[in-house]
Amino acid sequence: MIKKFQLPLQTMNLIVGFMVWVIISSLIPFITEDIAIPTERLAVVTAVPVVLGSILRIPLGYYANIFGARIIFLVSFLLLLFPVFYISEASSFTDLIIGGLFLGIGGAVFSVGVTSLPKYYPKEKHGLVNGIYGAGNIGTAITTFSAPIIATQIGWSATVKLYLILLLIFAALNFVLGDRHEPKVKTSIVEQIKGVYKNEKLWYFSLFYFITFGSFVAFTIYLPNFLVNNFDLEKVDAGMRTAGFIAVATFMRPVGGWLADKLQPLILLMGTFAVYTIAAIVLAFSPSIGLYTIGSLAIAFIAGIGNGVVFKLVPLYFNKQAGIVNGIVSMMGGLGGFFPPIMLASIYAITGQYSIGFMLLSQVALASLVLVVWMYFQNRLELAAEVFNSTAQGILVTDVSGKINSVNPAFTRLTGFEQDEVVGQNPNILKSGKQPPEFYQKMWQQIGERGMWQGEIWNKRKNGTEYLQWLTISAVKDSTGDITRYVGTFSDITEERLKQS
Repeated sequence: MIKKFQLPLQTMNLIVGFMVWVIISSLIPFITEDIAIPTERLAVVTAVPVVLGSILRIPLGYYANIFGARIIFLVSFLLLLFPVFYISEASSFTDLIIGGLFLGIGGAVFSVGVTSLPKYYPKEKHGLVNGIYGAGNIGTAITTFSAPIIATQIGWSATVKLYLILLLIFAALNFVLGDRHEPKVKTSIVEQIKGVYKNEKLWYFSLFYFITFGSFVAFTIYLPNFLVNNFDLEKVDAGMRTAGFIAVATFMRPVGGWLADKLQPLILLMGTFAVYTIAAIVLAFSPSIGLYTIGSLAIAFIAGIGNGVVFKLVPLYFNKQAGIVNGIVSMMGGLGGFFPPIMLASIYAITGQYSIGFMLLSQVALASLVLVVWMYFQNRLELAAEVFNSTAQGILVTDVSGKINSVNPAFTRLTGFEQDEVVGQNPNILKSGKQPPEFYQKMWQQIGERGMWQGEIWNKRKNGTEYLQWLTISAVKDSTGDITRYVGTFSDITEERLKQS
């Protein structure tokens, strides 16, 4: 019964963690009324919680495998009590930086659930499960929407203190309802990192999540203050619009995971980065509030889908190292939310506009689109290579002149010839001499007329023994109809023939 509670419990845990994570950015218009913060430092204050929230995702993902999600969530919520209380009593820029840094624990808990929850479900549901869990980032919307409203009534300091109660409640819920018997994986963190850091897919997924989740976090912490300063919106109105952005991205995350379970994930990522490129270009031209809203919502929509797709791909390619890979990938996503606000603020200070920053986003998205297309076709090549190397039938491929280009492991097993011994040679090195020249003439005549020949033929192995094989030779043609290569597939049927006789 406890296992059934894990998905809703851990999703609620993530909601609470993310609610706490964005306290400062949600209340910054109120905080600046009491604490003098230079304009150029505002982006730093709102971005600082992202730093620890990103870096801690690696150890939290790893230790979720060692100790289980119950312990990690429980300890994280107890630790968050200290920075939340410290921020509620803050009176200086330094206080906000110190408290905000440790507030990052709330964002770091993300890697706990994506490591723990796949253990309870079959692989074909991992996309949906991680998508539902990832929808817990709605916590940022809840705080962004509600905190300003509450702060107008009781002040920002008292509003922050309310989160202490919430943290204590969920620490208790995890103590009672957390799974004490979650399967553990006890492998050295150094060994796990060594096992994955050379895998290029790890860094591709990190880049993709850097953009998709990074843009989600960046817009979450950047929009409230931006909308107030650039469009003269009321603080509560800006909070509600930001909450709408978060809600759209959050709703689309499980949709993205579900789609990735049903469709080709890389195709979905192609669409994701194509939309990113267009939407960022729209924002780069500093449009009116109407077009700005459309561009932002397009990014929210596609960021949610992209987030769901990436965490379908991680357990698909890194099943045994899911904890450490989830931590690394999610860390990069968090860092993707740290740099853009600072970069945008710096660009604005120099140029007086944000256009260059959004244009950079469009170019990074376009480069990612190219990478995804490359990965898609690379996967197809890898799949073809796996089929080629794992099939039980011997395969040899020749060019038009009849020179052998490649053979598979089954060819070596059946004939005794290694690949480097036959590449560049003519297949006649396999001839047994039992078939007369007329046999081969008819064979090639049929291949020329029909594009294929199939039948029995006696050949010999490297050691000189003869064997009977069932051979199929096919002519491969290009789009113009010209033959580009020949492919022969064969199997040893000597024993079958002896049994029949």
